[in-house]
Amino acid sequence: MLAALVRLVALWGAVALGLAAASPPRPGKWVDLFNGKNLDGWETVGDGVWMVLRDGTLLGQCDPRKPCQHQAWLYTKRDFGEFDLRLDYWTRLGGNSGISIRDSSRGRWASGAEWDRNRTPSHIGYEIQIGSTSGKGYGISGSVYLFAPAKPDVQREGDWNTLEIESRNEAIRVRLNGVPVSEFPGQPERPKTGPIGLQLHDRNTVIMFRNIRIREMR
Repeated sequence: MLAALVRLVALWGAVALGLAAASPPRPGKWVDLFNGKNLDGWETVGDGVWMVLRDGTLLGQCDPRKPCQHQAWLYTKRDFGEFDLRLDYWTRLGGNSGISIRDSSRGRWASGAEWDRNRTPSHIGYEIQIGSTSGKGYGISGSVYLFAPAKPDVQREGDWNTLEIESRNEAIRVRLNGVPVSEFPGQPERPKTGPIGLQLHDRNTVIMFRNIRIREMR
C-alpha cells in the first residue's frame, strides 16, 4: 500500500513538472528602458548625435558639420530574449528609422569602414520599420522589414505614435497606435536574443523617442 502511494506521488510530481515545463512564459513587470535623463545603459554605433531634452525626450539626428555616414544606432548594453516593448516616436517628413531586435552584431556592419548593406541589423536580426509616411510595402511603419509589410494608414502623420513589439521565440507581433499591423514567425537560423536598437537611418532624418518601456517574459 505504501509503495503504491509513493509511486502515485511520484507520478503526480512528474505530471506537475511536465505541465510547468509546457506552460508559456509569464510577463514580468514593466520597467523603463530609457531613464529620460541620460544614455546610461546604452551605447552608440555610427555618427549619430543622441541627446536627451529637458522633458525627457530622446532626440537623434546628424551633425550637419559632420554628416552621418550610412546608418547610426543606439543600442542597449543588455541583451533580451522574449519581451514586450512599448515606446512613442515622432519623425519629421522624410524621416527613416526603425527598432532593431535580436541583432547579435550590434550594428557592426551598419556604418564606417566595415559597412556592408547585406549585413546591416535587418539582415542579422529583425528591424521594425519607422517612416514619416504610410509608404508602400516594407516602408510602412510597423512592418517587419524585409519580411512582413504592415497594414497601411495607421500612423498619425506629423504627430507622436505608439509602437508595441511582442518578441517571442515563435513569433514577432507589432501593434501601431493599438492596432495590430504585422506579424512574422521568424527564421530558424536567426538569433532569438540580442540588444534593442534605435535607428537613425541617414543624414536627413530626425527621430524622437519617449516612454521606452520593456516587460520581459519570465
